[in-house]
Amino acid sequence: MRIARFTTGEDPLYGVVTGDLDEFGQPEPDSVVVALAGDPLYVGVKLLDEEHRLEDVRLLAPVLPRSKVVGIGRNYAAHAAEMGNDLPTEPLMFLKPNTSVVGPGDAIYYPPQTQNLHFEGELAVVIGRICRDVPAEQATDVIYGYTIANDVTARDLQKSDVQFTRAKGFDSFCPLGPWIETDLDPHDFAEGRRLQTHLNGELKQDGSTQDLIFDIPTLIAHISSVMTLLPGDVILTGTPEGVGPMEVGDEVEISIAGLGTLTNKVALR
Repeated sequence: MRIARFTTGEDPLYGVVTGDLDEFGQPEPDSVVVALAGDPLYVGVKLLDEEHRLEDVRLLAPVLPRSKVVGIGRNYAAHAAEMGNDLPTEPLMFLKPNTSVVGPGDAIYYPPQTQNLHFEGELAVVIGRICRDVPAEQATDVIYGYTIANDVTARDLQKSDVQFTRAKGFDSFCPLGPWIETDLDPHDFAEGRRLQTHLNGELKQDGSTQDLIFDIPTLIAHISSVMTLLPGDVILTGTPEGVGPMEVGDEVEISIAGLGTLTNKVALR
């Protein structure tokens, strides 16, 4: 099931998106979104007698994290190597504020504090219930679904600050979307799903979730051993090699097989 958050020009609604995806990760022209009665994370999936053509609505960030976005660094060996870093012996965690979240089509704002703004296409996990100390074998029980993320990073600030808060925490530095897919198992990603990032139509990242150093159950077990996860919290699972700079006016498209495509443009803040 694809859960979207959308607007027709009025208050945001949640809905279920119907229809298949084409070979480019885009919904078929006849796709519709059926409205739901409230946030399905809290009230369940309750369909309303209201539907809209998908092309007639504006998709928003499919989830507004209740408390946090947890990022995982260096979780692909080739990306760690391209950045000149050793492989971690356990998941490397950092936090992005929930105010960094934006949706499909929203601008990524290039702040004046940086001269080196990078894209990082990633698979994102959405947590479905409050949890702590989750064993890896029970990770499926706390996952609501999956979406696509761009872990936008001010690379020069990341290097100068050493820790990641400022480099990854600006408003608009966490695009999410286009929706949440709830009918997938973590092992689907262990077996491998293709992740691609295009910058102005040019392929920059072409990886597979099969190459994750720490798989999704391991990440959930590790993170929840440190902090309580709440419904709607998001985990960014790491990025493959090929990250690089974006400039004002650039368009970034991130696609994951079976999940769709997240598109955003860079604008001057």
